[in-house]
Amino acid sequence: MLLIALLVVPLVTAVVCRLLYRRQHVIEWANAIGSALTFLVAGIAVVDVARSGAQRDPTGLLYVDALSAVMLGTITVVGLAASLVSIGYLRRDLGAGHVLDGRRGLGWYYFGFHIFIWTMLATVSVDNLGLLWVSVEATTLASALLVGFYRTRAALEAAWKYIILCTVGITFALFGVLLTYYAAVQAAGEGGASLDWSALSARSGELDPAMMQLAFVFILIGFGTKAGFAPLHTWLADAHSQAPSPISGVLSGVLLACALYAILRFHVITADATGSAFSSNLLLAFGVFSIAVAVPFIVVQRDLKRLLAYSSVEHIGLMAVAFGIGGPLGTAAGLLHLVNHALTKSLLFFVAGDISQRFGTRRISALRGIVRVAPLAGWLLLFGILAITGLPPFSIFISEIAIASAGFSGSREALAASVLVIVLLGLIFAGLLAQGLRIVYGSPANRLVPATHGSDPGRSWREDALWVAAVVPMVAAVVVFGLYVPGPVTDLFDDVSAVLQPVSATASR
Repeated sequence: MLLIALLVVPLVTAVVCRLLYRRQHVIEWANAIGSALTFLVAGIAVVDVARSGAQRDPTGLLYVDALSAVMLGTITVVGLAASLVSIGYLRRDLGAGHVLDGRRGLGWYYFGFHIFIWTMLATVSVDNLGLLWVSVEATTLASALLVGFYRTRAALEAAWKYIILCTVGITFALFGVLLTYYAAVQAAGEGGASLDWSALSARSGELDPAMMQLAFVFILIGFGTKAGFAPLHTWLADAHSQAPSPISGVLSGVLLACALYAILRFHVITADATGSAFSSNLLLAFGVFSIAVAVPFIVVQRDLKRLLAYSSVEHIGLMAVAFGIGGPLGTAAGLLHLVNHALTKSLLFFVAGDISQRFGTRRISALRGIVRVAPLAGWLLLFGILAITGLPPFSIFISEIAIASAGFSGSREALAASVLVIVLLGLIFAGLLAQGLRIVYGSPANRLVPATHGSDPGRSWREDALWVAAVVPMVAAVVVFGLYVPGPVTDLFDDVSAVLQPVSATASR
């Protein structure tokens, strides 16, 4: 019942927000309470998995193991923070006339937000790989409405581009799912064939290797489009820059990771079926290429939110490298980086949204000396930039060091990928740091003042308190995870390593 409640709470919250849109305070409270309840239920589920192992609901449709538990925790943490940030952010946009249809538009925003969270929770909770495909497609449809929320020409163009490219990509993934089912039918017959991951992974060594190699290529291209792997990433910067900033934080922090989660499920089956490093090497190749492609776009970027979006391309590539390296160390490093990136990047988008809303622009050339005009936002932006570039003592430094260590102790391909990644990360570090320091400390050509249509006029202490309540725990987590990873977290990561270890490799030990 707990897993069913996990999916029911955001649905009920969405409906309440839509039906009671005329009462703004009611839907804001419903939004916050619904997100908190979702976080609480997910937390209980994560603890149950950590203590007792994988959990299944009575219907058999939902299955949460250690990998799912990490994703559930990450989604609900970022979702709760985004829901709190949304309250003040949308109030100010509503007051400035940026929300079409007024309070009705506000109701649609909160409805879409919680449906979006629901689709991601379903993605990481379903056992059947066919339903996994459906859930990933549902995340596209739900989030596209939020990307185009402002209904400007640029926002609608970004939403359509997002839908078209990700739908084309997900079609490739469907071929991969169908080929996987065909391989299961060949191995077990129609009566014994199943797309349930828990059942399929147990007999993945019986599947046709050639068929699974072809299936994984389709899976990687299809879900890789949604994950933001280069060269399939072209929708990402437009979508993340045009969406409301709380949505940008969720898109970058956890949606990309949900698509990577889907790839990892098939990666385990493929690695076991082929008995080779075929899928691992593909992950390494796509990961390194994604990091390389992100470099020039970060160095010459002129838009603050697009800068952060291309940084997400870099980091999703880094996660792919970690999982491509594999083994206990590579897997743990990839998981830690997934969590660290979700916290840090969503924090950065929340801060960037506050800055762009406060001063009425996202142009980096117009944002200079932020710390002098808005000290809290300026210091938090600098904190986030330093953290996302991997400087110590922040959490991403630890996960990047762990990924490099895993690569140096791995195969020749892993070693070569690690060397390339270190060089590329050096270039990205220089580009991001230069951009960030100019924004925070630079001298503007004209005096930087809050925009009259921005957030300062009418800004209330309650809105600031909600914003602080959302970002301060994320700041604390980024610092703490850079100094010490709690024992229960490392234990859960060890359980994920066992889940992602091919059955044949486990049996040979």
